[in-house]
Amino acid sequence: MTNRPSRSYVICTTPRSGSTLLCKMLAATGVAGTPDSHFHVPSFERWLTVYELDETTFASREAALRAIFEAALARGMANTDIFGLRMQRGSFGFFVEQLSLLSPDHTNDVERIESVLGPTTFIHLSRQDRVGQAISWLRAEQTGLWHRRADGSELERLAPPKEPRYDADAIARHVEELTSLDAEWEQWFEQEKLEPLRIAYDALAADPRKVLSEILSSIGCDHSLAEHVYPPTAKLADRESHDWRQRFIRECIHD
Repeated sequence: MTNRPSRSYVICTTPRSGSTLLCKMLAATGVAGTPDSHFHVPSFERWLTVYELDETTFASREAALRAIFEAALARGMANTDIFGLRMQRGSFGFFVEQLSLLSPDHTNDVERIESVLGPTTFIHLSRQDRVGQAISWLRAEQTGLWHRRADGSELERLAPPKEPRYDADAIARHVEELTSLDAEWEQWFEQEKLEPLRIAYDALAADPRKVLSEILSSIGCDHSLAEHVYPPTAKLADRESHDWRQRFIRECIHD
């Protein structure tokens, strides 16, 4: 990581890693921007729609891309001095491809990112328990419910309610995909000679304020602000999640 004051930070992660909790707590400090998946869908047309831009008003694709990034920076900074970005690995390849169009003279991805986002701190948020992560992902897909508020009410639902159904093959596929995605992050860190700030899901779940304080310090913000931020989301895992995990380990994982 760089010792320069950060103008941006990128949370490098995978689905069901605790990133929504972390992003909302960072935003709640009032000094760390509004981190979110500002480039989530790998589509130039979708980016234009998200930022309410009309491609026909720009002289070139490069000009349109610059406008997209300017709009994203404004949204992700939210009247603070720093831009926050959550980056799912599945969205990353297209993201850096677009940056290469804007910064063709730079020789690596970090230089391209910083040419647009400024000095950047990279944070790797990962979850060691791949089976638990895979089950969380599958249950969210099946039930349509992705996040709850701390009071138990629904925060994010993407589909009508359905009952979850144990599916060992689907869990195994998600485990394989999550393992691959995290390995891709590690390969990229090595390629770019980066040592990111590493945050574990378990540490975040156990003491979110401590993790928030650590991140605030790493991006040059007042770490004491973490004391006044309350976790805004609740875990979705329940007894059934635990039972699925035990069953999958018993039936599908062999020494």
